[in-house]
Amino acid sequence: MRVRTDLAARSVAREFFVLQLVLVVLLVAAGVTAMLLQIRRDAMTDARHRTIAAAESFSHSPGLVAALTGPDPTATLQPLAEEARTASGVDAIIVYRQDGIILTHSDPNQIGKYVIGPYAEAATGTSFTKTFHGTLGPSVISAAPVKDSTGSVVAIVSAPVTVSRVQLSVSEQMPVFLGSAAGALALAAGGAWLVSRRLRRQTHGLGPAEMTRMYEHHDAVLHAVREGVLITDGGGRLLLANDEARRLLDLPADAVGRTVTELGLDARTVDLLLSDRVATDEVHRTADKLLALNKRSTTPFGGQRGSVVTLRDTTELRSLAGRAALARDRLTLLYDAGVQIGSTLDVVRTAEELAQTAVPRFADAATVELLDPVLTGEEPDGAATELRRAAVAGLGAGHPFYPAGELIQFRRGTPVAISVDQGRPVLVTDLATARGWQAQDPERGRRIVDAGYRSLAVVPLQARGVVLGLVDFWRTDDSPPFDEEDLSFATELAGRAAVAIDNARRYTREHKMAVTLQRSLMPHALPEQRSLETAFRYLPATAGVGGDWFDVIPLPGARVALVVGDVVGHGLHAAATMGRLRTAVHNFCALDLPPDDLLSHLDELVASIDARDGAGRSDSREITGATCLCMIYDAVSGEVTVATAGHLPPAVVLPDGTVDFIEAPVAPPLGLCAGVPIETVVLEVPDGSRLVLYTDGLVEDRHVDMDVSLEALRTALVGAGRSPEETCVAVMEALLPDKPTDDIALLVATTRRIDPADVAEWDVPREIEAVGPVRRACVRQLEEWGLEDIAYGSELILSELITNAVRYGKEPIHVRLLRDSSLVCEVSDGSSTSPHIRRAEATDEGGRGLFLVAQFADRWGTRYSPRGKTIWSVQSLEGKPDEEDLADAFLSQWDDDL
Repeated sequence: MRVRTDLAARSVAREFFVLQLVLVVLLVAAGVTAMLLQIRRDAMTDARHRTIAAAESFSHSPGLVAALTGPDPTATLQPLAEEARTASGVDAIIVYRQDGIILTHSDPNQIGKYVIGPYAEAATGTSFTKTFHGTLGPSVISAAPVKDSTGSVVAIVSAPVTVSRVQLSVSEQMPVFLGSAAGALALAAGGAWLVSRRLRRQTHGLGPAEMTRMYEHHDAVLHAVREGVLITDGGGRLLLANDEARRLLDLPADAVGRTVTELGLDARTVDLLLSDRVATDEVHRTADKLLALNKRSTTPFGGQRGSVVTLRDTTELRSLAGRAALARDRLTLLYDAGVQIGSTLDVVRTAEELAQTAVPRFADAATVELLDPVLTGEEPDGAATELRRAAVAGLGAGHPFYPAGELIQFRRGTPVAISVDQGRPVLVTDLATARGWQAQDPERGRRIVDAGYRSLAVVPLQARGVVLGLVDFWRTDDSPPFDEEDLSFATELAGRAAVAIDNARRYTREHKMAVTLQRSLMPHALPEQRSLETAFRYLPATAGVGGDWFDVIPLPGARVALVVGDVVGHGLHAAATMGRLRTAVHNFCALDLPPDDLLSHLDELVASIDARDGAGRSDSREITGATCLCMIYDAVSGEVTVATAGHLPPAVVLPDGTVDFIEAPVAPPLGLCAGVPIETVVLEVPDGSRLVLYTDGLVEDRHVDMDVSLEALRTALVGAGRSPEETCVAVMEALLPDKPTDDIALLVATTRRIDPADVAEWDVPREIEAVGPVRRACVRQLEEWGLEDIAYGSELILSELITNAVRYGKEPIHVRLLRDSSLVCEVSDGSSTSPHIRRAEATDEGGRGLFLVAQFADRWGTRYSPRGKTIWSVQSLEGKPDEEDLADAFLSQWDDDL
């Protein structure tokens, strides 16, 4: 298969070499053959001449006739014949009589025999030469008669030369002839190989068919391509020009063969064709065309010195390139608009991004007008011609346009009104001649034209089929006026921007709803109490409302609960979850639970919320995540009890200005504490200390380590003598980021301990007789405090509570009175059993004591501790209940018929 392929793929040089070799072989063979034939003929002629000469010489030798007539002719003539044979170079000298008897012969065996051969002619007296098969084989024989003195033929002498002898002579010369032929053949073959090798280089090893196809292909391409081709030699003579080159340069029909200076080309083009420099896309003007010329030398490619020049008409190409560049720029602008417009969820900022994106790449100036409901997050209820200018771009100082922020009432029939009413774009190509747009404000319109503005395109901003506003694109005299293609692009650009504006509007509405919900759930003012002086700051995140909250909850016994929490996420769900947790904290505080129990109950609540709200949901977006810190301050003892569930540690600023963080045992966030106990830490703080609670939005920064942020908070808190409000100001100035990504809640409380003179305490033995002395001691203390007005009710309350503790409780029994903004009566015992108020039956002797406590006290309840329980009551320091009302309340416990 390979051999067939090689044979089939013969090049022109190979075929030429084979043809030359065959011709040389034929010529050498013909020459050798002719030479051999000539030698053979010459040898035969020489044989004839020698045989005839030898025969005639011997027949005329003296004494031959006498020897023939002697007694023994053979004995006389045989030696003479052999001598003559040797001297003449013939194969034999045969003498025989006329009767045919051989007298002499080179073969003695033939003597005496009859001669064989056509000798009749010699017998007649005539010599002859013939070739025939004799006794020596095929031979050339010449015969001559031997005549006596009378002229009669007495004998015949013949001299043969065998054909083999002649051939031997020829064979002896054959090596010389064949060697000469072989040398001539080798010389001729070498010359043919050298010629074919040169031809192979020139034809690049191509075969005839390939060269034919290549020529036809090149010729077709050369004349069919829409690019001119010129080939010139080193002297500037035109060697080739295709049809396109002739058309572009308007060459004459006989241009090929003439120098380029004779073709009527412009001087710059002639200089390029005659020079040796390389040109790439060099533009030359020829008549009404712009030609791009490329020139390269042919010398590096093995050709003769010359140049090849290509020409391309760029007149139409430049126009197409301009349109392609414009389309590319428009696509790039649309892409950039998709990236730049809508980078925030602010309606006004999105409108500004639209205007800034369009200027100056599409328009020289741009203005954006939006309906007022859009700016506030509401959806427009219909088309209206009263719009507020939200953004401008490309306008210098002192421009004649309405400023940003102004509410504009557009007149009917103006391009803006038409665009808003009909929801379609409007094009004004010449502002100077068009009058409809100037009806809005003729004076302002004149100033706009005088400022050089030439063209206007008004495009509505539509999303979901609702017109949100419109965008006006303006061009000056320095730019071409808008056309229909520009209007189509402006519509596409405005459509993309409208989606971003609508998204921002919807976000604004949801943000307002979330803010409203959150503000309704957050405390509007902190409750009045004397144990703490408080101040707070709350800032929602710019990205959306979160779930941070705080609370200050007064507790019985001159105690205050400080709570701060953070619900993960933003939006309505986070705000609603925050409200649920804050309500739960208030309810748990009403039960007077310690911080650890409160957080444990709150954890159970969050887990139940997740289980209930997450049932049947495939996503986890509604799963609650929250942290919480609960701190209870006791103004009597000055103790602070802290428990935390995944929240950051609170800080305490001592009166001397030093700052410490309260490192309470950290539990997992709410909802994840199942099986993990929540622990508390208790410490006593000096009077005048500042307690600082905060959420992670204040200190958390993804680019800064938390320890660094807490240290910055410590630095901001350092300082003595600051009020809570001053502390809030200092912290916010030091740590508030420019654009908070999370809610920030900060609560600062300065401790104020109760004067020991406002606290009275008694230990009560578990004896019924001890009730009276303690009750009277309490009354005396109330009189010392100047609380005679409420002494009667207080005495009844204490009598009931102490009696119940003695009868049903366990030791130790302790009584404490606190004078604060109200009077607090507390009775503690070692039992954990809590009494419950009930309606006594008519026949019951007891069961009415707690009813009296509820009637005389503003509030009452039970607080549990590790040592037992405390039943407390709170009475206002102002006024006293009407005795008749108390009597009626007491008597209403019995039926009227008793």
